[in-house]
Amino acid sequence: MNLRALRPYLLAALITLPGLGLHFMHPDMSPLLVALLSGLAILGASFLLTWACEVAQLDIPQAVAVAVVAFIAVLPEYAVDMYFTWMAGQHPESAYSHYAIANMTGANRLLIGVGWTAIVLIFAGRYHAAVQLHDDKRTDVLFLGMATIYALLIPLKGSLTWVDGLIFLAIYAWYIWIIARRPVEEEAPEGPAAVLARLPRRTRLRTVIGIFLFAAVVILFNAEPFSESLVASGKLLGVNEFLLVQWLAPIASEAPEFVVAVMFALRGNAGLALGSLLSSKLNQWTLLVGMIPGVYAVSSGGLSPSINLDTHQFQEILLTAGQSIFAVALLLDLRLSIREAFWLLLLFAAQLFSPFYDVQLEAMLGLPHDPLRLHYFFAQVYLALAVVLLLKNWRKVWLLRLGFKV
Repeated sequence: MNLRALRPYLLAALITLPGLGLHFMHPDMSPLLVALLSGLAILGASFLLTWACEVAQLDIPQAVAVAVVAFIAVLPEYAVDMYFTWMAGQHPESAYSHYAIANMTGANRLLIGVGWTAIVLIFAGRYHAAVQLHDDKRTDVLFLGMATIYALLIPLKGSLTWVDGLIFLAIYAWYIWIIARRPVEEEAPEGPAAVLARLPRRTRLRTVIGIFLFAAVVILFNAEPFSESLVASGKLLGVNEFLLVQWLAPIASEAPEFVVAVMFALRGNAGLALGSLLSSKLNQWTLLVGMIPGVYAVSSGGLSPSINLDTHQFQEILLTAGQSIFAVALLLDLRLSIREAFWLLLLFAAQLFSPFYDVQLEAMLGLPHDPLRLHYFFAQVYLALAVVLLLKNWRKVWLLRLGFKV
């Protein structure tokens, strides 16, 4: 193995070093610089985790790989969100609970609005075809639909409790139980992961464990400075820190998986690329959401009261659930076309940029300003479109039951 083959690993490790230095030296510097350095550290660690997870599945039992590797792969996203949730339990009247929901909803909406659509548009632009998922992905669509239907109840009842968390975790455990029992066709790792795959088994296993430990330390050491400096940067720049946490924080953790998915799409394997992002969406919409009330309960020292959320946060959850059920409705036939991807992207962009035009729109219509008005509007649009598609394709909805089969 030559140095050139290890270049991606060396570069990824190199950009983590300034972030590690922040943890040990505690320099007095601008929160903007801290956010940049700690964000780059998380980004580098995320790439290392992505490659190591791909190789780890060669050496550990499939039942373990599905559950453990899936969790490790999204550790960067969880670390930031769990930090905000933990601090919310320590300071119940603070804005930390709002930041936790912002990060969670932003990550979920980015996966569908940007991740899924990019895969389809890149693949279609090169191969002039829609993206077709494998039949076994019907299970992912089914369980994503189940989790989303339950998520719609949260804003309706106005609380996110430990009971909700247990239900989300149970949905994820049920999903894992099914897919872990299936025979799996091994796929040879590609790109940087292929370098590790060529090592002798014992050396490869030790190397992967070492990468896991190093990346985990980097992420845990940088979760707090990244989260806090992001909020401080928003206040310093006069930018809504809620929006920074919602849209900038997930980028560092989602970028590596997105890059890998794009590479698969460019090579003509868009089904695998979209399937991996679908699994990530299900993971975040069950395991991540399910852990929030549990971490809050441990931090606050009790199961009651539940995490402190207001109307804005519940509207964010409703909007995210609306987008999710619309995406499920589009995937009933396990296929995502260019037109469907375009609508996902258009609706996502419209609600993403709504803060820049909501005041002008309300003035044109002669309505009093309400920052939540467009959130509720887009949630209704998503839900209405989803209901139309689900009713129109009720036979395909019935076929989703096949997703329960091992």
